[in-house]
Amino acid sequence: MPITHISMRSGKPAAYRQAILDGIYQALRDALDVPEDDQFMTITEHDADNFRYGAAFGVERSDDLVYIRITIFDTRPVEQKKALFRRIADILTANPGIRPEDIFINIYDTPKENWSVGHGDMQFGPGQASHG
Repeated sequence: MPITHISMRSGKPAAYRQAILDGIYQALRDALDVPEDDQFMTITEHDADNFRYGAAFGVERSDDLVYIRITIFDTRPVEQKKALFRRIADILTANPGIRPEDIFINIYDTPKENWSVGHGDMQFGPGQASHG
């Protein structure tokens, strides 16, 4: 049950933004075996004055930089996370054509008991049926 938030500069067409959402969802399905229709994703667009980046770690970024934050259960092994990074980069490079240098991904993994996916219930806490 990943939650994904994408931050980017404003000005890209709807089809470009949709390709990002679709691509990340496909990567989540491929690398993490996320169930069909498990889509909880947002995009926030920022004016140039409110979007800053640098060349940290020797990566030359451009104004097309996309920050991708994914929150997942803390049960995923390092190999799955590594596969997810690669799959997102491969898909978004192909469509909508984002340079790999402009794909910045951060995963937050949190304990299952920190999640309520509706009704104010702790669906994944101790004593609850196991999901995802």
